[in-house]
Amino acid sequence: MTMDSTALHADLTSGDVAYPLDPLTGEEIEAAATIVTDSEYATPTLRFVMIQLAEPAKRPELTFEGVTDIPRQAFITAYDPAAKALYEAIVDLQARLITSWKLIPGRFPSYLVEWMTGVEEKVREDSRWQEAMRKRGVTDFDLAMIDPWPAGYYGPQDHYDNSPLVCRPLTFVRAAPSEHGYARPVEGLIVTFDLGKMEVIDVEDHGAVPLPPKAGNYTEKFMFDEDNRPAFTEFRSDVKPIEITQPDGPSFTVDGWKVQWQKWSMRVGFNPREGIVLHEITYTDRGEVRPIIYRASLSEMVVPYGDSSPTHWNKNVFDMGEVGMGFSANPLTLGCDCLGEIYYFDATVNDSSGNAVTIPNAICMHEEDYGISWKHTDFRTEEVEVRRARRLVISMICTVGNYEYGFFWYFYNDASMEVEVKLSGVLTTGAVPDGETPRWGKMVAPNIYGPNHQHFFSFRLDMSIDGAGNSVYEVDSIPEPDPALNPHHNAWITRETLVESEAAGARDWDWKTGRYWKIANPNKYNELGSPVAYKLTPREMVPVMVQEGSYIYDRARFVQHNLWVTKYDPAERFAAGDYMYQSADMQGLPCYIADDAPLENSDLVLWYTVGAHHVVRPEDWPVMPCAYNGFHLKPVGFFDGNPALDIPPSPPAACHHH
Repeated sequence: MTMDSTALHADLTSGDVAYPLDPLTGEEIEAAATIVTDSEYATPTLRFVMIQLAEPAKRPELTFEGVTDIPRQAFITAYDPAAKALYEAIVDLQARLITSWKLIPGRFPSYLVEWMTGVEEKVREDSRWQEAMRKRGVTDFDLAMIDPWPAGYYGPQDHYDNSPLVCRPLTFVRAAPSEHGYARPVEGLIVTFDLGKMEVIDVEDHGAVPLPPKAGNYTEKFMFDEDNRPAFTEFRSDVKPIEITQPDGPSFTVDGWKVQWQKWSMRVGFNPREGIVLHEITYTDRGEVRPIIYRASLSEMVVPYGDSSPTHWNKNVFDMGEVGMGFSANPLTLGCDCLGEIYYFDATVNDSSGNAVTIPNAICMHEEDYGISWKHTDFRTEEVEVRRARRLVISMICTVGNYEYGFFWYFYNDASMEVEVKLSGVLTTGAVPDGETPRWGKMVAPNIYGPNHQHFFSFRLDMSIDGAGNSVYEVDSIPEPDPALNPHHNAWITRETLVESEAAGARDWDWKTGRYWKIANPNKYNELGSPVAYKLTPREMVPVMVQEGSYIYDRARFVQHNLWVTKYDPAERFAAGDYMYQSADMQGLPCYIADDAPLENSDLVLWYTVGAHHVVRPEDWPVMPCAYNGFHLKPVGFFDGNPALDIPPSPPAACHHH
């Protein structure tokens, strides 16, 4: 069942008042663009990169409930290719005024939407590219698939002052229309493309490698490849339907963008850069609404490649900061992307002319059964008590070129939270001649290899554990250090280390001590006399292969530590900085901690790095099964006991047996 989400957005023309954190409506996006277009700042070549809500300043109360006098404002990023100038603007939508217009010198914007398709058309027309394709036996250029990869950074020639805004497209060739193009990478061909002038600057050809012979199809449309070999023989016949039903409807309620589920409450948001943003996450404990996180979102991601060959070494893409997760969000499909009693949120973004573009069903929300929450059998009385766990799922799935990224926020009825990243899609591939083995990757099919690479995601968590005054402790489990207290050599303790200031705020996990991080409120205590707290625990940890001396090292310093802790600053939103396109300098988190602000009993932000280490397998081809990673947030002394005691027993009719 799909629940209607078409009435989510407030209509300013009808007199409705939007909540201050609600995303901009389509009408607001277009109104903001019109105000700029009609202003003295407009030029014939000005383009809108992103138009999104200018979020109001955080209030001490950590909520805007009951507040009605905050003006709706739009934050605009605009780029003028003719002037090679990037601007930031704040537009007051009620007053229809531009309250701030600022030139951002020395920076380039993220992708404009039309570049994703416009680059492909222009590259196909270039005679140098066509000549290189003929050398490889390709004459039907319409079968070429050209991905406009962000430029990365080659060296000083790519610096803003003496470089155009460029991308470096990669070429693949389909064997037939709609066929799997990534199965035929054009190795050794590097195109440099001027995004300002929309023309090819240069074509480098490092030598032709034969196109791989085998198709990589994965749908029934291409049951057989060009040699009449089956991609797969037939669909499995023993997969029986699973139906998820909630006869009384879901347990959550939705009011605009506000979601309440059991004891959880939060406000869902969305913007072109971050995609899903969650605000005002609270939990009601015995009638008291207790804040946990003020704002949570993906902050940045980067995909560094570990291949030194000419076509691959410079691939270090910031898919969020250089492209935009919100722009990349999929319209989700009931029964495929999401299963069960679903509530969809539509998302609204902008095109470069300032028109509103709706992504239907961009955010999926539903409930899932999650096995046993708790159970105990009293073997003396044979009394059994068991409760089933349930979780609320808020998710989006983004396609960036060849890859799919799923971002899942889970809320459990034991007051814990989880963030999970699911990685799928298609490998970006390279080609090798017959008999050659790639040094910096693994073969996935004849003459096709997947380069070694990693994915890193930084999540920004503006914490508010029972209020804004929080402290972070690093908690290690160690053997009892006093030999006199450990005569049997079995005792161990936990050691808590306060993260006192930002200079010490970059932290690393240690498997030897089972390390986790505790976020405590030193102003609030549980009945045992301990500060109330949540703890952050990792899932799978990933070694960082980005090496000092590489261009990507400084550009993506956030990957060098698992956790960063900073003092709240509304200007510090993105782990690698606001604008990293074609920039070699260090931005983001290393700069945020440079002032060494004190962190104890303060308004804190946690930045947690999730990594995926990808040494590819043949089983990842032609489309990759989901890989998973993430982290947990669990109460540790936040409550006076198990918060899931009040989960009602499941009725016997809900269980089936044969």
